[in-house]
Amino acid sequence: MNSPSPDKPYAPSCDRNGEVILERLRIHFADRRTVLEIGSGTGQHAARFAAALPHLRWQCTDREDMLPGIHMWLDDAALPNTPPPLPLDVSRFWPDAWHDAVFSANTLHIMAWSEVVALFAALPAVLSPGGLLLIYGPFNYAGRFTSDSNAEFDRSLKAGAPHRGIRDFEAVDALARKAGLQLIEDHAMPANNRCVVWRQVRGT
Repeated sequence: MNSPSPDKPYAPSCDRNGEVILERLRIHFADRRTVLEIGSGTGQHAARFAAALPHLRWQCTDREDMLPGIHMWLDDAALPNTPPPLPLDVSRFWPDAWHDAVFSANTLHIMAWSEVVALFAALPAVLSPGGLLLIYGPFNYAGRFTSDSNAEFDRSLKAGAPHRGIRDFEAVDALARKAGLQLIEDHAMPANNRCVVWRQVRGT
């Protein structure tokens, strides 16, 4: 991947987790065509995944203030399957288009819980029947942390902003089911993260 520069935003975690996420995307997105990425962050993931999966049209989204940095990564990559990033606020406005896959990495623990609820509530309007939702990041199970490092991470998140925190898998899965999504995989990933995949079954 491109090395960091003074101009482009850079997240070391994207380099650390990019390859393992890509392994799951190769499996689940092999027959997909259009991906909506929620919370593209620096744009590093998009540049990496779109290059490795050229059959996908990879649509980046994030808050308005994040878009210039995403533009830098996409412009440097100069890929034909990455249209310009679009603004998305999960509680207010979404791009007006259907997608057969939605991807988001390390976002649920940054959002307020009300925003997580809004995200899942909006999915039926953007995810086509049979479409997939793939979420990467840490989860709690049965109300418990899966590791001491996740517990410490949760404490640091809440110290920075009280609305943040690692989400309970069962609560998130309930939101998914309410949105017409069925769990098809909950895969263990390095560093106590998970790759969770749901399929849109409502309306099929």
